Amino acid sequence: MTLQKGDMAEDFELLAHDGTSIKLSSYKNSKNVVLCFYPKNHLFACPSKKVFEMAKSVISVYSEITSTETVVFAISVDSVDSQLDFVKEYEIPYVHLSDPKKIACKKYAGTNITGLAKRSTFVIDKNGIIQDVMREINVASHGQEILDSLNKIKV
Repeated sequence: MTLQKGDMAEDFELLAHDGTSIKLSSYKNSKNVVLCFYPKNHLFACPSKKVFEMAKSVISVYSEITSTETVVFAISVDSVDSQLDFVKEYEIPYVHLSDPKKIACKKYAGTNITGLAKRSTFVIDKNGIIQDVMREINVASHGQEILDSLNKIKV
C-alpha cells in the first residue's frame, strides 16, 4: 500500500540528475520537501507534454515555494542521464531524481500497469510527516496547488 496523508515519510536515497546522492531524511528538521512523481520524461505525444506543462507550472511559482523553506524533487524511473537531459532541455531549476528500481515510486506514488510511477505529489513537513497527497493533478495549476498546500503547514 502506498503512503498517505498523516504517515511518516519513508526514507530513500536516489541519484539526482547531476549524479549526487539525495537522502530524504537529510532534510528532516530543516526543510519541507515536495516530491513530484511522474511516469517518464519522454513518452510519445500527450504524457510528455503533461510533464513539461507540470514543470512550467511549478517553475512559475518556484521562488515562492523555496521561500517557504522547501525543496522540490521530481522523481521518475528515468536514468540519471535522461534526467540531466530533461533538466537542461527545459531549464528546470529543481532536482530530478532517478528511481530505476522503483524504490520510492512504489512506496509513495505506486506504479501503473506498465511499471511507471503514477502522477502524484507529496508535501512533507520538516518533521517528516506527509501533510498532503495530490493524485488528481491539474498540470496547469499544479505549482499554485503545491504553494497553497505548503502555506497551510503550521511552522
